[in-house]
Amino acid sequence: MKRRQLIRYTSAGLLTTLATGVASGFQSSQAQTSSGGVTVKWLGHTCFLFTGGGSRILVNPFRTVGCTAGYRPPKVEADLVLISSQLLDEGEVEGLPGNPKVLYQPSAYQIGDIKIEGFGSPHDRVGGKRFGTNVAWQWTQGGVKILHLGGAAAPIEIEQKILMGTPDLVFVPVGGGAKAYNPQEAKVAIDKLNPKLVVPTHFRTQAADEDTCQGEYSILPVDEFLNLMTGTTVRRVNSDTIAIKPQNIPQQGPVIQLMSYKF
Repeated sequence: MKRRQLIRYTSAGLLTTLATGVASGFQSSQAQTSSGGVTVKWLGHTCFLFTGGGSRILVNPFRTVGCTAGYRPPKVEADLVLISSQLLDEGEVEGLPGNPKVLYQPSAYQIGDIKIEGFGSPHDRVGGKRFGTNVAWQWTQGGVKILHLGGAAAPIEIEQKILMGTPDLVFVPVGGGAKAYNPQEAKVAIDKLNPKLVVPTHFRTQAADEDTCQGEYSILPVDEFLNLMTGTTVRRVNSDTIAIKPQNIPQQGPVIQLMSYKF
């Protein structure tokens, strides 16, 4: 896939160079370790922009095709871009403004004062033979421990669960299809992780292209997942943006946080 020279994919072998280069684009240690919270903006599908602690982190920018055809291109400025795979619905970095650093391989990274961990797992139910590896990303920003599962399709292994711990905020694909959790698999992952807040991702909306988002690539609407989570508190907001502060995170979870995309 053609990538512009401005964007540089960075492997674990370049970790030292990466940490030095990215650190200059981030704020001071005091800003990074503050507990002022994080603002989360939903840009469609599994793509979110996280702003807080002096940093802007963009996860899973996509190309507007198939199930993402009706979303606006997520061309927003960020200091760092995390992608779960190089599939078009979660790994399209061409045309992003500025000169963000991009991470796409599972590994542990020290980016300035932020520790970011990428956990690899199969992106399908046949050991990654069809769609390769999915990377789930974990980091703490503004005092909020965040876990974005990307397009996870495989169960979370016990070793990964130990490393992931208990996230404050987890982003879970729920719409199914050939390469991501269906509602039942999403529930199993949530039960294993026991997060405080859950944001569903990767579900069908009016953005879906009826010609290409069908068959094995078709994804379910979010209500299929919500109906399965009987008894779980659901918070719906008429906005694509939420602000989360550490002191406002529920003590007992999970609480499902559902945002609205402004078509």
